[in-house]
Amino acid sequence: MVQLNALALHGAMRSIRTRPVSSRLLQYRQFAASTRQAKENQSFKSQLYESTQQRLKRERAEQEKFAQYQTQSPAGRSAALVFALVFFSTGAYYLGSLKPAALPASSTTPLSEVEAPKHNVSTSNLQAAWADFVEILGKENVSTVSSDLELHSGSDWSSYSPKDTEKPFLVLYPSSTEEVSRIMKVCHQRVIPVTPYSGGTSLEGHFASTRGGVCVDFCRMDRILALHKRDMDVVVQPAVGWEDLNEEIAKDGLFFPPDPGPGAMIGGMVGTGCSGTNAYRYGTMREWVLSLTVVLADGTVIKTRQRPRKSSAGYDLTKLFIGSEGTLGLVTEATLKLTVKPQSENVAVASFGSIQNAAECVTKVVEAGIPVAGVEILDDIQMKCINDSQTTSRQWKESPTLFFKFTGTPNGVKEQISMVQKIVSNTAGKSFEFARGPEERAELWSARKQALWSVMAMKRSPDDHVWTTDVAVPMSRLPDIMEATKDDMTKHGLLAGICGHVGDGNFHAIILFSDSEKATVEGVVHRMVKRAVEMEGTVTGEHGVGLVKRDYLEHELGESTVDAMRRLKLALDPLRLLNCDKVVRTEQPAPGEVKEW
Repeated sequence: MVQLNALALHGAMRSIRTRPVSSRLLQYRQFAASTRQAKENQSFKSQLYESTQQRLKRERAEQEKFAQYQTQSPAGRSAALVFALVFFSTGAYYLGSLKPAALPASSTTPLSEVEAPKHNVSTSNLQAAWADFVEILGKENVSTVSSDLELHSGSDWSSYSPKDTEKPFLVLYPSSTEEVSRIMKVCHQRVIPVTPYSGGTSLEGHFASTRGGVCVDFCRMDRILALHKRDMDVVVQPAVGWEDLNEEIAKDGLFFPPDPGPGAMIGGMVGTGCSGTNAYRYGTMREWVLSLTVVLADGTVIKTRQRPRKSSAGYDLTKLFIGSEGTLGLVTEATLKLTVKPQSENVAVASFGSIQNAAECVTKVVEAGIPVAGVEILDDIQMKCINDSQTTSRQWKESPTLFFKFTGTPNGVKEQISMVQKIVSNTAGKSFEFARGPEERAELWSARKQALWSVMAMKRSPDDHVWTTDVAVPMSRLPDIMEATKDDMTKHGLLAGICGHVGDGNFHAIILFSDSEKATVEGVVHRMVKRAVEMEGTVTGEHGVGLVKRDYLEHELGESTVDAMRRLKLALDPLRLLNCDKVVRTEQPAPGEVKEW
């Protein structure tokens, strides 16, 4: 057959070649067209045949599958149907869950409605973040040295003892608002918790890294950015110490009144809303902050106000962040109000037979309208600790003692001293002494500033601890709560001193204890706080809430108020990255963790 076709083709070609060119060309085209048509007809038939065969195979397969289904038992068919329903229902639920959750409709957030935070503190995530932080800050400003991690976990003077696991993975040292913002953007993206650290002088566990993560130490942000002499305000970074600030602005005759413990820095002072010995006359930190620059949890930078001394423009976000203890944002700049440095200042010391006599003296000073700058009280045990520890250069009468601070014009200070001296003598005062020069003034006031350190110096072993706490009550109730607390500590055999800002109803208990005495001290502090609340007082006058006082807020303010605070926290820090677990809880406490009221 192939040979015949070849011969036919050969003959046709010979026939074409023997004819004229035009005729040969026409015949060649006709032959090619007929050959192509034959091939197409053959291809179409083949495709049709193949398509038919495949369709028949599919039909047979489907018939066999259906036949198998028909031969299944009813139970098997039901199981398959249930599986199909479950599969499609699960898929539909998943697709539905991709929709954004509805916004809360209530104004508060009870703790029962809050899920546990979901941080990513895996080693791989933190190591990857380390590379990001090195790019932002430089390798020298990102520390994983164990001594640094230990230093940034707690302190000997804090009333909170951190657990071994409560340490940061690394410590960061930014130098600008921009760097802090970039740090927070990394932490927000990677869901890493952040603990801020300023001077490290706080007392209620404020910088314990309860969730690990990273610690942001502001020690490199220690500059005075701008001093406006005529406006009497100054812009500073958070690691500026209040003592250093006063030393610098004194050159221009200016003064910043808040004076907490030595070593405190502006960032921590803003965070706790502190005060100090000048609070009686000048008020607390809240009265001396005009504006703040704050980095929020997602890295957003905001400024709460401009520089004028007053403003009614919008919400007072400045006051919101003061006392928030780093749980709502990280303060990177503060504009502080200043006042004129007093022309003259002096101090006086008066001792009494009892706390009641000392309190009566203060009441009469207040009623007489004498504008003293500060009035402090130390009880007999506290004075004995100062003597025994030899933390000052002189010996003191070991009895309840009042320390007065006077400021103003030279004549005004002399007049104030004279008036107070008369009141002391009329209220069973045992002694009265005032300074006659700068050195004597520093010596007389040194006992008040050495209160904490004198108790710490009385440690009986390296394992002893110091619990420092404070409450505040209406001034008329201060003698009652001080006496009750003093009796409670004495009854349980604790070595403890009491000191306080008697002029504004705020007092501190500084308690020395061993590990075996910890439960006893917890009970004493618990009862002290409970008394303050029952006397219409507060659980903390100036130390802040931190970790230790958070569960007492509901008793002081009410459950709904704390729920409103929690809503604010979740609004500004929805991932709960900033200073975790401080001020208000955002996770249910463990069984037995909250003391029974």
